Amino acid sequence: MGIFSFLFGNKDQKVKDFTSRGAVILDVRTKGEYEGGAIPGSKNIPIQQLQGRISEIKKWNKPVITCCASGVRSGSAKAMLKANGIEAMNGGGYIRLFGRLEKLD
Repeated sequence: MGIFSFLFGNKDQKVKDFTSRGAVILDVRTKGEYEGGAIPGSKNIPIQQLQGRISEIKKWNKPVITCCASGVRSGSAKAMLKANGIEAMNGGGYIRLFGRLEKLD
């Protein structure tokens, strides 16, 4: 086990766990960024709108994997969701997350 995996856990395994439980992929980039390329089937709620849409996300009643361009906004989104009682993980940048999801197929 590498030091990175030891310190931060195995993100591939966590993604697999979340997706096996029907997780929703939530892309928190702007609408324009999302329209320029996104994970098929993901939902787009820009980070600026997230707090106002927490009740909508709670109704999904599913874990959430957040993503953005690099992982910074999705990290903030994960923290916001968790603070509101929603099971969430930071999937990081959407391109890298898409690669992880493809491995699961």
